[in-house]
Amino acid sequence: MTKNEMQIQFTAVSENEEFARIAVAAFVTPLNPTLEEIADIKTAVSEAVTNAIIHGYDGMTGKEQNQVYIHCLLNRDVLQVEVIDEGKGIEDVEKAMEPMYTTKPDMDRSGMGFAFMEAFMDELEVISEPGQGTTVLMSKKLGTLPFIDREE
Repeated sequence: MTKNEMQIQFTAVSENEEFARIAVAAFVTPLNPTLEEIADIKTAVSEAVTNAIIHGYDGMTGKEQNQVYIHCLLNRDVLQVEVIDEGKGIEDVEKAMEPMYTTKPDMDRSGMGFAFMEAFMDELEVISEPGQGTTVLMSKKLGTLPFIDREE
């Protein structure tokens, strides 16, 4: 099986969160993932995109069209997802990744976004710098390759 990749870009508005999660889920369908794997991927992507929209671009009015970028790569049975914003960045990534930590308690934000991403994906890395935006890198091994190899 060869590598496959896709990129999408969309306006950083909450209505596009559902589009993003469905697009990434559809991208992995050739591997025939389980319903649980699809649910995990959709949840992780949803959390990453929501963070970009709500936290990444919070209070940034200087840009006409704030954008969220998603890059996905399938390498055999491993999905790699990058969710990127060009927003305000995160001052303390380690602190932001602590469960229950939120900068938006007034919006009923639970502070579990990164914890969910970490729980539902196999690997999570967050790269961010104040004023430079944030990149969330996630990967998940899908359980289809051993079956595919046996059939060939």
